[in-house]
Amino acid sequence: MAYAFEDHCWKDVVDKDILEIYKAYERETFIGIKPALLLIDLYNSAYQGGAKPPIELQSEFPSSCGIYAWEAIEPTNSLFKAVRALGIPVIYLTSDQLTRRRGVKVSATNRKGGAPTADAFEIYHEFAPQPEDLLVYKTRASAFQGTPLASYLTMMGVDSLIVAGESTSGCVRASVVDAYSHGYHTVIVEECVYDRSPISHKISLFDLHHKYADVMHIDEVLEHLAKRPAPQLVQS
Repeated sequence: MAYAFEDHCWKDVVDKDILEIYKAYERETFIGIKPALLLIDLYNSAYQGGAKPPIELQSEFPSSCGIYAWEAIEPTNSLFKAVRALGIPVIYLTSDQLTRRRGVKVSATNRKGGAPTADAFEIYHEFAPQPEDLLVYKTRASAFQGTPLASYLTMMGVDSLIVAGESTSGCVRASVVDAYSHGYHTVIVEECVYDRSPISHKISLFDLHHKYADVMHIDEVLEHLAKRPAPQLVQS
């Protein structure tokens, strides 16, 4: 299915004057030749409290993305199925809860919150890693900052990324900007990323789409993947 370059979730918040200013960014979107699936923070705390508006979960589950996380489950599972069928590498990112210095906590954002539950940063059961998958622990927002991710991507022969996860305005955004800086063509699957704030989600996707990545719809991504043979990657 073909979409216009601006046919995305930000249409109701970005006016025509801004779209005119950003016309210089219009281009054909695509998935790279040897992609990897990068899954950012698909951990339990994002789903705690169930499919409710995040504001209703703040007192008990302040890190939950509520309904937005739950709405992304089905399209993300569809993405998993297509990627695994092609043998595309799957890479998970989650919070490093082990590296600590007494009295000093390095975190992804300046957000304050209560103590997480013991399993808060374990991958949500719907997306359980397989033995062949890579799990990378990070302390900052970006998947690249202070992690061996770039080295693994080089060893696997990866030239591009397909991104899903959360939050759009936080760790997804930071990771995608760094991916661009590292020279990776990146696709963000619109229905597979989410945020506690709808406006932050939409504007972040708008900015990323124009400057650093291709935002594509899930059916568009699945159509692209269905047309390609399994990539021949160098295994580490």
